[in-house]
Amino acid sequence: MKTPRKRTAVLISGRGSNMTALIEAASDPDYPAEIVGVISDKANAPGLGMAAARGVPAQAIARSDYPDKQAHDEAIDTALGALGAEIIVLAGYMRILGRSFVEKWQGRIINIHPALLPSYKGLDTHKRALADGVRIHGCTVHFVTPAMDDGPIIAQAAVPVLVGDSEDDLTARVLKAEHRLYPVALKLVAEGKARMEAGRTAFSGFTEDSDKSETTIAAPTPLEGTVDLEQLARITP
Repeated sequence: MKTPRKRTAVLISGRGSNMTALIEAASDPDYPAEIVGVISDKANAPGLGMAAARGVPAQAIARSDYPDKQAHDEAIDTALGALGAEIIVLAGYMRILGRSFVEKWQGRIINIHPALLPSYKGLDTHKRALADGVRIHGCTVHFVTPAMDDGPIIAQAAVPVLVGDSEDDLTARVLKAEHRLYPVALKLVAEGKARMEAGRTAFSGFTEDSDKSETTIAAPTPLEGTVDLEQLARITP
């Protein structure tokens, strides 16, 4: 008997390019997560229209319509309940969720950050990486905890920082990796192969003869400027 797909809601604040990558991945009926709704904290977020155009219910719950953070978080939580959401995915959601909300959804809410955590938490990650002269940069998918960008890591993708890179160059290269990484990480969580336990990410459910490439996402390919995630992150049923 086929395992039911995990009902997944996406929270956005802007154009939702990672949201789009997840919707496309979930269009495969064999993908273990189903995108059941998109919620934005901004009424004018372009991603709302993009989601609706792909047949995904989309709604705005604007922060400006609520007296404080707690009331806003509660409105989002109510909407998630109406959707029957089991997993929350933050895809460019630019507002910090309150402790009570995060603790209620602990282990079922994930985020993607444009850096190789624990380095470069917060904003302006690409600008800071270029200023520091690092040669490797990338992105991280992690479980969300009350502390910003501090939850247990699920998966990472690395890209090279090339000589002469501008901030726009590096942003584009990392974003391309994000679009490939996030569906892989959500798949792990939806299948129960990655879960949050005692403040860490526990992995299980892989076959005994699985090689390390099935759970490791690393090693940039300098000639292409991105990671070959299809090769390095094959997930064994």
